[in-house]
Amino acid sequence: MKLLDLDKLVFDKDGLIPAVVQEFYTKKVLTVAYMNRESLEISMKRKLTCFWSRSRKELWLKGETSGNFQHIVSITADCDYDSLVVEVVKDGPACHLGTDSCFSNPVFEDEDSDADGFSIDGLYELLVGRKVNPKEGSYTSYLFDKGIDKILKKVGEECTEVVIAGKGGDKEETIFEISDLVYHVLVLMVEYGITPSDIKAQLASRHVVDKKVKQERMK
Repeated sequence: MKLLDLDKLVFDKDGLIPAVVQEFYTKKVLTVAYMNRESLEISMKRKLTCFWSRSRKELWLKGETSGNFQHIVSITADCDYDSLVVEVVKDGPACHLGTDSCFSNPVFEDEDSDADGFSIDGLYELLVGRKVNPKEGSYTSYLFDKGIDKILKKVGEECTEVVIAGKGGDKEETIFEISDLVYHVLVLMVEYGITPSDIKAQLASRHVVDKKVKQERMK
């Protein structure tokens, strides 16, 4: 693949170019920040996102103080060379508020749309909201209030229910119990600050290792 000459990029009058940061595995938009030539070069050299702070007028390496680094997989310019998409694998929350993405405030949604808006990541964000802003009468908020022992007890109970349903050969019941288990595991993840991206990264790393082992065996 032929890489783009950085001299072709179009920086604005302040020497900046917008960078849309996207999670590599989910393609979720995490944040929009700005880079100048120096921060872009640092990003490429260190393979970590580095931006230019317009408010502080200084470079800032994402994760330098929080530990939530963003490991760059690729950087792509648009057709006009004046915007960037940066795909990353992140170590933790992208937003300074502790959420997975900076984009968490719905502005408009077409209620007539037939599109299926459900996703594991969306459910995870909902659970984060129930922890950060407890809702009266919410079972999820109740679990967070009771703490880790209660959450772990429920995960254990749901594991048992999955085994019983699976052993009984009832597909629909097994689906129902697996769904309960997934929900409670997500609650556990939120409690410990584990994100869906962390799990995907772990599974991806195992896939890479497994692939390498198979290649070695074929030699």
